[in-house]
Amino acid sequence: MTLPSTQDLYEVVDATWPAAKTSRRGPFLIRDGQGGGKRVSAATLTASFESADIADAENAMRDLGQTPLFQVREGNSDLDDALAARGYEVIDPVTMYAVEASKLATERPPRTVAIETTGPLNIMREMWETGGIGPERVEVMNRACKPKAGFVSRWQDKPAGTSFIAMYNGISMIHAVEILPFQRRQGLGRWLMQRAAFWTRDNGGHTLSVICTDHNAAANGLYSSLGMSVVGRYHYRILSD
Repeated sequence: MTLPSTQDLYEVVDATWPAAKTSRRGPFLIRDGQGGGKRVSAATLTASFESADIADAENAMRDLGQTPLFQVREGNSDLDDALAARGYEVIDPVTMYAVEASKLATERPPRTVAIETTGPLNIMREMWETGGIGPERVEVMNRACKPKAGFVSRWQDKPAGTSFIAMYNGISMIHAVEILPFQRRQGLGRWLMQRAAFWTRDNGGHTLSVICTDHNAAANGLYSSLGMSVVGRYHYRILSD
């Protein structure tokens, strides 16, 4: 089976972790994130542009109360150079991974490693809060495409973590993985990804994907050790107003 393209995963990100609203401003797609983080607040380029188009997009983001922020995707080198010339700084380079779900869905992990839920439970909200994932990001999950689910992780009879998964065009993407500090380094992340692969197959999908900031060495190491392939990358450029 052929893994999804970089463009496929950009679309999966947008569907499984969507902005509250989007609008067009010239060649840019403007996202109204409503506090949900960079992924749902960054503008993206959809056509050729001129310098005045960047200024127009900046004004559109300021009108939403957002700091000018662009997601620079593969093939956007001209935009990257133009933003750098305007004083934008690179922030949070991201790597996108994917793997055929059947390659991970080989042996079901312990049941309590990832107990499926239909919506964010209070215990999940509390654990996300400890990792800086507040109510605004939970709202992103509420508006994500279906099928989708939350996972509650327990280990040694204690809460261990939580995560969220959704699927678009047969490609699932796992988000908001939070393992409590005292439960880390026990293999829970690996089991969670295996559970996510089974969820993908059980819901008619074929591919499991995830995105990860480059500074998260532990998570990048985990995804590589699971045989997940790098499908593409992107980064943000932000203007400090």
